[in-house]
Amino acid sequence: MNYFYLLQFFDGEHSLDQLSAEYLKKFGEFFLPDRLQKLVADLDEKLFLEGERVASAKQQAAAEYRHAPVRRAAYAGKSYEEDPEKLKLQLEGFFTSSEGPGSTPSVNRGKKIKGIVVPHYEVRIGGPIYAWAYKELKEAESPDLFVVLGTRHAGLKNLFAVTDKDFETPLGRVPVDRGVLERFRENGGAPFFEEEVSHRSEHTIEFQLPFLQHTLGSTKQLTIVPVLCAFPPACLTDPQLHELGARVTSFLGAMTRALADSGKNFCVVASADLAHIGMRYGDPKAPTDFSFHRCMQMDLEMLKHVENVDAVGFARFIEKEEDARRICGFSPIYTLLKLIQAEKGEVLRYDRGITDQFNSTVTFASMAFF
Repeated sequence: MNYFYLLQFFDGEHSLDQLSAEYLKKFGEFFLPDRLQKLVADLDEKLFLEGERVASAKQQAAAEYRHAPVRRAAYAGKSYEEDPEKLKLQLEGFFTSSEGPGSTPSVNRGKKIKGIVVPHYEVRIGGPIYAWAYKELKEAESPDLFVVLGTRHAGLKNLFAVTDKDFETPLGRVPVDRGVLERFRENGGAPFFEEEVSHRSEHTIEFQLPFLQHTLGSTKQLTIVPVLCAFPPACLTDPQLHELGARVTSFLGAMTRALADSGKNFCVVASADLAHIGMRYGDPKAPTDFSFHRCMQMDLEMLKHVENVDAVGFARFIEKEEDARRICGFSPIYTLLKLIQAEKGEVLRYDRGITDQFNSTVTFASMAFF
């Protein structure tokens, strides 16, 4: 734990002597030079320090991803079943469980669906909530293409990361729409392929694909445009973040043109969780029943803007509360609202998951847009 205190000073501006001085000031004992040098060497070996080793590792990871035939399933056997038959049973069980949507026909049956918002919470736990959105999709007019927007938890320099790799799941291969991606690249989207290696370990798109495969079955060929997103609401309104806001506008323009040029009936899937509250996420104390219900009220008020396809209102709501509840799904939901042309959305189901013994909580919802 004493070592952990020193990490805040690994900022490129403190020498080893200064690190020793900070340690002495805090703990009243000397940090011997050989121990400090070993700590630095260990961190460097494990790629925690910026430098040549990290740069080389990033280049190697990007090259390995580019040469791989597909984006392989990273979470099969961990977050959901790896065996295809067991996975089918697991997915079907989410629809029929007491928390799932059941078999009552949707009032939107046969309509053209424009988009869905789905959790990316642990599938084994949140699966029934996923199923509410996918039931709407199953009973709607089947789209030709799915733009799957994932949350990139580690952040992105270019705010969006697009890949042209097909995805592999236990239920088979999910091909990308290379025609749409080529149009996107030609329309100014080339910079958004630069961070495609981030798809390798991010779970938020992968979690949606078995549901899409199960929902469509063999009725139609499933093709996707996979996009990871990571940008804050402030970049859309803060003049000091104008450059980031311009990057969002650039992506949206290029993707909108590519989708329009394709002439395809597309559906946008936003893989997004909502609030993160509790000590695990930086709050000073554990949530109470009252604080959770207050969070739920705020979530549902926020989602009114999403239901009204009001991207600006959605962003302003989060900005107004200074993202105090850490809405991790802002960027894919905002992008969905800007890409679809829907009259209205609807919250189908809302729930939460407890993530530690201190009652830290993640909230999430399923939504559909027609």
